[in-house]
Amino acid sequence: MKARDKIPLELLLVALPATFQDVLEAINANHLGVVFFVDADRRLIGIFTDGDARRALLEGATLGDTITRDTEYVNKSPHYLPLGAKISDIWKLLEQGVRCIPLLDSDGRVTDFSTRDRIRQFMVLEPDIGEQEISNVLECVTSGWISSQGRFIGKFEEAFATYLGGGHTIAVANGTVALQLGLTALGIGAGDEVIVPDFTFGASINAIIHSGATPVLADVDKDNWTIDLAEMQRLLTPRTKAIMPVHIYGQPAHIDEIKAFADSNGLFIIEDCAEALGATYKNRRVGLDGDCGCFSFFANKSITTGEGGMVVFKDAEVAKRARVLRDHGMSPKKRYWHEYAGFNFRMTNMQAAIGVAQMDRIDELLDRKKMIFQTYDKLLSGVDSLSLLPSNDWSENACWLYTVILKGHAEGSRDTLIANLGYRGIDARPGFYPMHEMEPYREYGHGAYPVASYLSANSISLPSSFGLANEDIPHIIEIFLDELSAIAPNAALAGTSEQ
Repeated sequence: MKARDKIPLELLLVALPATFQDVLEAINANHLGVVFFVDADRRLIGIFTDGDARRALLEGATLGDTITRDTEYVNKSPHYLPLGAKISDIWKLLEQGVRCIPLLDSDGRVTDFSTRDRIRQFMVLEPDIGEQEISNVLECVTSGWISSQGRFIGKFEEAFATYLGGGHTIAVANGTVALQLGLTALGIGAGDEVIVPDFTFGASINAIIHSGATPVLADVDKDNWTIDLAEMQRLLTPRTKAIMPVHIYGQPAHIDEIKAFADSNGLFIIEDCAEALGATYKNRRVGLDGDCGCFSFFANKSITTGEGGMVVFKDAEVAKRARVLRDHGMSPKKRYWHEYAGFNFRMTNMQAAIGVAQMDRIDELLDRKKMIFQTYDKLLSGVDSLSLLPSNDWSENACWLYTVILKGHAEGSRDTLIANLGYRGIDARPGFYPMHEMEPYREYGHGAYPVASYLSANSISLPSSFGLANEDIPHIIEIFLDELSAIAPNAALAGTSEQ
């Protein structure tokens, strides 16, 4: 996010009457060359620019002069738009040379503004980078420790283990290689099968393929969207070596039942926790129940290092082997002596520097996301045409990306809704496509996947960024419900809830 995006609206508002000096100070403070004149209730009176100021000074105005709504220099017929204006309408004004557009609510109050660098648009997910993150990166740059050596890597690994409550943590380049390193360190490769849910992001199955093993796609449970326990039993073969449960959209899988199944069949568990940092299963933080847990720190995750990931192993010896594999398979005791045909999966010190600062405020970040999710739940809970994120008494969602299911709508309705929301400044995204429907993964399908297909076709994720203000969410939902009501439900599906 650009620094100017963070200019508070208050720096553009000047209540009349005001002195000429007050107005010039406001223009100087907001760096946009304009102020909005408002009354005591923030209703727009007019606009005053730096150009107006120069003209007034040239015509004899002084700093002590008082500006009122009747002052001749005030533009009393400014361009403005309603708060819910379409992005196309905003751009139309900007292309006409209007540099700063006030956005008004239904009572004429200035509620937000748009410029070329600050369109009124709610992104689905954005990182929250603070001063300490920047300071840590600056330390790396000025000290020269910018690659995979430096003090922040060990510090980040230690902080992560402390947060989870244990485990042997290894920082890596991204969440996908976290999964691949976990598989390889556990000895899973050619000739082995790994059961993985069909409803997930492609990183899960890609890591299995690139480890040399064969993915076996399983349908998911309609009640919690994670791997179906009965499917695991159906897909078990003598070649099955591991299960990769995915805690999808922050919802934990039935990990105790998965562990029991794995133990009785001699299988490894590689937990895909990319979206589940902070989630709990029976009051245990997700990531320590399997043989390894794998996390992602991509820019859209709850904490970020830009790119980056973490593998958390249960067994110290496996973790030791993984550390060697991560660094080209080189022996830690003999330089440039390779013990394995390893990888370059290392995290940089700069990435870890950001991660350390993010871990320092992880509770603050997760609490903010939880508040956002609770507000969405409260405002959407009574909408009959929606199913909300899974909820149960044995787990707590990580509150990563707020996702709902459309009920009783025709095929394609979800995509139409997403497009229409985009026109009105709401960045929404579809759910993950089922793996078995895509060309690279079709060979790994085994039968039908009705639940994964249903969830994929009808899921929509709404803006869930840390920076959402409390008043933003009702505005988003107002637009969302307005656009949802414009999409006619399919009469034949009117009573449909879930497959």
